[in-house]
Amino acid sequence: MPLIGAIILFVVFAVNVGLGSMSNSGFLNDVGEMLVLSGVAVLFVIAILKREADARK
Repeated sequence: MPLIGAIILFVVFAVNVGLGSMSNSGFLNDVGEMLVLSGVAVLFVIAILKREADARK
């Protein structure tokens, strides 16, 4: 489940960057982008640690 959340947040980040670069109409400001990208990193790390724990069992 954390991996799906990370993917969704990354898609939101990528869409915002794409809109900002093409038409200068991104919907997140700098702080919002930082928070979304930080959320992606945290969820991705949680997903990787859970998979490693499952692999050890």
